[in-house]
Amino acid sequence: MAVPSPGYSVTLRVETPVSITATTELAAAVGRAGGSITALDVAESGHDTMVVDVSCNTTDADHGQVVRDALNDLEGVTVRNISDRTFLMHLGGKLEVVPKVALRNRDDLSRAYTPGVARVCMAIAENPEDARNLTIKRNTIAVVTDGSAVLGLGNIGPAAALPVMEGKAALFKQFANVDAWPVCLDTQDTEEIIMIVKALAPVYGGVNLEDIAAPRCFEIEARLREELDIPVFHDDQHGTAIVTLAALTNALLVVGKQIDQVRIVVSGVGAAGNAIIQLLAARGAKNIIAAGRNGAISAADVSSDPHRQWLAENTNPEQFTGTLKEAVVGADVFIGVSAPNVLDEADIAAMNKDAIVFAMANPDPEVDPIAAGRHAAVVATGRSDFPNQINNVLAFPGFFRGLLDARVADITDEMLLAAADAISARVSQDELNPGFIIPSVFDPHVAADVAQAVATAAAKNK
Repeated sequence: MAVPSPGYSVTLRVETPVSITATTELAAAVGRAGGSITALDVAESGHDTMVVDVSCNTTDADHGQVVRDALNDLEGVTVRNISDRTFLMHLGGKLEVVPKVALRNRDDLSRAYTPGVARVCMAIAENPEDARNLTIKRNTIAVVTDGSAVLGLGNIGPAAALPVMEGKAALFKQFANVDAWPVCLDTQDTEEIIMIVKALAPVYGGVNLEDIAAPRCFEIEARLREELDIPVFHDDQHGTAIVTLAALTNALLVVGKQIDQVRIVVSGVGAAGNAIIQLLAARGAKNIIAAGRNGAISAADVSSDPHRQWLAENTNPEQFTGTLKEAVVGADVFIGVSAPNVLDEADIAAMNKDAIVFAMANPDPEVDPIAAGRHAAVVATGRSDFPNQINNVLAFPGFFRGLLDARVADITDEMLLAAADAISARVSQDELNPGFIIPSVFDPHVAADVAQAVATAAAKNK
C-alpha cells in the first residue's frame, strides 16, 4: 500500500542543460520513478545550464534515493543535493515564546517586571484563583508524555517524543488559540509522573496526557483527575473516541443503519480501544466485540486490569469466542486501533452488506484501504492521504478551548458525546457521501463548534 506521502517529501537541486523541455523531462523522470511532483522552481538560469529545485512526495526514506538516481540517469543532468523537507520543517523546533505585551521602555518594564509585578504576585498570594486571570494559566495546557507509546513507534523515550509534543502544541494554537507546551518526562514510573504533573499544575489551566502506554495511562489519568482542580484529558483515549464516534455517526447515516442494531468489532483494547468502546456504548451501541491479540474478549476472560474486566463484562453479548478474522465475518462495522495488516481483502468481503471499515493504525492501517474499498461501503483511516481521515485534531483543540472557557475540571460523557455531535454536524446531509463522512481538520468552524458544545454541556453539570 506504498503511496507517495507528504511525510516523505524531498527537494532535489538539479543542474540540467538549458532546453524548452528541461522541466518536462525532469517531471517525467520523477513520475517514472514513482514520485509525485509537488513543485518545480528554477533557482538559477545560465547560458548553457539551469538549476531547478524539484520537490516531490515519495513513499519512504529510501525512495528519495531512487528518484535521485532516476534524475542522474538523464543525459547531462546532475543532482547537486537532496533535502528532506520534513526534517527541514523541524530544524530548531516548531515553537517559540512571544511576549503578549510591549516592552519598549522603562515604564513598560516597571509594570511587566519589577517593581510592579510584585503587586500582582501579592494579589495572587491573597487569592490564588486570581492566577487564572492574571497569568498564562487561563489559556495554557501542559502536553505531558513519558515517551512510552509514541504514535506507532512504541517506547522511544521522552527526547524522541518531543517533536510530536511540539506538533501537538502547535495544533492547539493553530486551531483553538490555546497556548500549550511540551512536558516530556524522563521517567515511566506511575507515581513519579503523577507527582511531577501535580507539582507543575499551578502553571497550567489543563493537562493533555499524550502517548503514555496502557495500562499505566489509565491510572495516571484517574489519579490526576481526582487530585487536581484542572481538567486532565488523555487524547489517545478520549480524543480518538470522540472523532471515531463522529465519523461512525455519519457513516451509519450513509448506509442507513442504526448504532443500536449493528455488530461492531473493535481491534485493539489499549487506551484508544477502551475509550472508543465505552463512548460507543454510551451512545447506545449494544453489540460490540472487543478483540485483543488473542482474539475476542468474553465474560470468560477474567482480568486483574479493571479496564479489560469492564470489556469482559460489558461487551460481546453473544459471547463469541474466536479470532479477529472470525469475528469480522458478518460484522457491520470494523474499527481498528491496533496493528498493521491484521486483516486482508477477503476478511472485508466476509463482512455484512454495506460494511463500514475504520482502519486507523498509523502509518500502516489494519487493512489496505484500497482493497477494503472494493467491498466496504465506507472506508476511513488515520492517514491524511486517503479520504475520511479520522484525526484527533478535530477534537482536542476545541475540547480544551471549551474546558478553559467554562473553567471546569471534571470531564463527563456528556461533554464527549456533545463534542462528537458537533464534529459530525459539520458535514451537512447534502454533503454526506461515502468519501466524506468527517470534516476536514482545516474546517475553521470545527474547533469553535466543539468548544461551544463542551462549554454548554459543562454548564448543565454545574
